[in-house]
Amino acid sequence: MATAPPEDQRRLLDVQALDTRAQQLAHQRKNLPALVQLTDLDGRIADLRASLVESRTRVADLKRELVKAETDVEQVRNRAARDQQRLDSGGVSAKDAVALTDELGSLATRQAALEEIELDIMERLEAHEDALAKVEAANDELVAEKTRVEAERDAGWAEIDAQVATIVGERATAADGLDTALVTLYEKIRTQLGGTGAAVLNGNRCEGCRIDLPPGDVAAIKGAAPDAVVRCEECGRILVRVAGATTGAAAG
Repeated sequence: MATAPPEDQRRLLDVQALDTRAQQLAHQRKNLPALVQLTDLDGRIADLRASLVESRTRVADLKRELVKAETDVEQVRNRAARDQQRLDSGGVSAKDAVALTDELGSLATRQAALEEIELDIMERLEAHEDALAKVEAANDELVAEKTRVEAERDAGWAEIDAQVATIVGERATAADGLDTALVTLYEKIRTQLGGTGAAVLNGNRCEGCRIDLPPGDVAAIKGAAPDAVVRCEECGRILVRVAGATTGAAAG
């Protein structure tokens, strides 16, 4: 059976308490409420991004359609203006004058039709621009909220990291000078059992696994030499015998 000074075994509980606190802080760091919010916001922003791209694309397409429609109308207007100018000049024959008059009628009809198309495109463009403005406003709001929550997350991390730094220093002090073999055994068990390597023997209960040990095991543990490093037969953790331990006392 391994041995270590009784005082070192009792001090091991201080190390365990600090390790437990550090483990709790690591859990808090990974599970900050802000992280859940950010996951939700990222999902909402991603969902909105598809609508944003679609809306921007539609607006861009309609703007191109409007430019083409305006160009078509302008070409007809220019052609009509030239025909009217020739007709007004009086320098054309009667036959050409009739042809120009017929063409001016056709151009007027064509222009009216093109202006209807232009107006329809303008109305659709206005509607899509309004829709795009709403989607962009919603996106900007989500991005701003994400920035705020990221700052909240960073502040939470900074606070936890500061506590961890303090615990690291306290832990180094608590572990300083402890029996090397005891610490090595403790670290091995702690790694295997999810963070708890040492616990108080409280009456007949191991406060590591919270199991009441058989009377024979308890008698053997209590009868062992003070410097004997005893372990729980149920969970394998180092059991530290502390005089006057009360129910519920544990190493974390």
